[in-house]
Amino acid sequence: MTETTTAKRTLGINEIKEYLPHRYPLLLVDRVLDVEVGKRITAIKNVTVNEEFFNGHFPHQPVMPGVLMIEAMAQTAAILSFMTMDVKPDENSVVYFVGIDNARFKRPVGPGDQLVMDVEILRVSRGIWKYKATASVDGKVAVEGELMCTIRANENNAGQ
Repeated sequence: MTETTTAKRTLGINEIKEYLPHRYPLLLVDRVLDVEVGKRITAIKNVTVNEEFFNGHFPHQPVMPGVLMIEAMAQTAAILSFMTMDVKPDENSVVYFVGIDNARFKRPVGPGDQLVMDVEILRVSRGIWKYKATASVDGKVAVEGELMCTIRANENNAGQ
């Protein structure tokens, strides 16, 4: 892990795409507002009525699926991890979930909401990154939990 950098840094969507392999409809980070490399990150997802998942979840009362809120926090954590390692991912590296602890869903998220993800590195041990993550709307927590991830070689590209 590199030293903590305290200078404020923002990332637009083109820079985010350099750190994440995800693309529409699963790219769930629109902007990084602030990063302290080696420590924490704040990012946003602007939730619009045009999201594909609202077609079925639920047409009469659109609610962002909780698993996608967790995924948005995980993508935010992945950006922080790659920035902390001072590398950008390539086709040979993949970030995998290895666990989620203490996940709690506190409020629904719907069209027009701005989901603000705050992720903090708790520790890195034996290649496992553990983070404390929350996602809020208007200052009220929508989901929180502890995420664990690891970065591994992409087995689909092995031997290529």
